[in-house]
Amino acid sequence: MAMSDPLGDMLTRIRNGVARRKSSVSTPASKLRARVLDVLEAEGYIRGYTEVAFDNGKAELNIELKYHEGAPVIREIARVSKPGRRVYVSVKSIPQVANGLGIMILSTPKGVVADHVAREHNVGGEVLCSIF
Repeated sequence: MAMSDPLGDMLTRIRNGVARRKSSVSTPASKLRARVLDVLEAEGYIRGYTEVAFDNGKAELNIELKYHEGAPVIREIARVSKPGRRVYVSVKSIPQVANGLGIMILSTPKGVVADHVAREHNVGGEVLCSIF
């Protein structure tokens, strides 16, 4: 069966891995997933990720989860814009997560970026997910 929301699937895998205190989780590879993971790594929410290619032409992303003093760095991770209900915002209406302690990841004309970077570049876009 085809997956209708690949990014939502990746976020759920991360959420489940953090809940089970896993050191890493894996997900099928795509460019959008890799760009979102780049933002998560740059913001310090994950240790990193590696792409593993298989002989059949498919690839997988292995995501290394991050913990601080035994507690997971990612407390909440949620999909905002879904296939059935896309959420777009202008630069002036980009919401803050937990009074600025968390981030929103947006897909903008400048690429997939965190909310503070979108404000710096003065661009809005589709709100992909929120992390705290």
